Amino acid sequence: MAEQRRDQQDAGDGREGARGVPEPGRRGVFGAEVRAWEALVETARRTVRDGLVVGTSGNVSARVGDTVLVTPSGVPYDRLTPRDVTGVDLDGRQVLGSLVPTSELPMHLAIYRTTAAGAVVHTHAVHATAVSTLVTELPAIHYMAAALGGPVRVAPYATYGTPELAENMLRALADRSACLLQNHGAITYGATLDQAYDHMSQLEWMCQVWLKASSTPHLTPTLLSEARMREAGERLRGYGQRG
Repeated sequence: MAEQRRDQQDAGDGREGARGVPEPGRRGVFGAEVRAWEALVETARRTVRDGLVVGTSGNVSARVGDTVLVTPSGVPYDRLTPRDVTGVDLDGRQVLGSLVPTSELPMHLAIYRTTAAGAVVHTHAVHATAVSTLVTELPAIHYMAAALGGPVRVAPYATYGTPELAENMLRALADRSACLLQNHGAITYGATLDQAYDHMSQLEWMCQVWLKASSTPHLTPTLLSEARMREAGERLRGYGQRG
């Protein structure tokens, strides 16, 4: 909370430019981390503005070298400031800040240890959470699932913040950049914060489409075949501007 916060000074671009007096076991903040924290806070606030998160029900992280910057536990995103930088190493030891990291840290660290992710977004988005209670895999309702690696799986339920949940999540994420968490929400990752956020937005939209289509009386949604999904995946690899 606010009384837990300590002052952290902005720093230059190099480690030799780190400033401030860190607590035991902590250090100053480097320039790249200052910029990453600003982007992380903006992304976290965006999850609220776009209706993907209510209150503090989600979390966001970004990797800078061997440090993972992560939203702190129980602090509304609109109260976070540049002085609230919270970071851990890949073993979960806190190296930046005094605010307690998110309780979902095990999921974030599991992704960074096993993938090349640069950022992770976790939300309790309404449609994604609803779908997580109904199926073991989001039906192939739209070709954008191919942008996430294929049909999005649902990780079996486990108590939040536990190693068991992180393990279930990793299995569901095999060859994917997104999964649903049963009776919980969704998690996505990407090379950047923008990409991780875009994956979350696409997933929530697809869940909404499937829920609306499947609730139409007397009609069954048309689903895409594996061949159609593979074809879409190939085309999506070349999507966007070059250079």
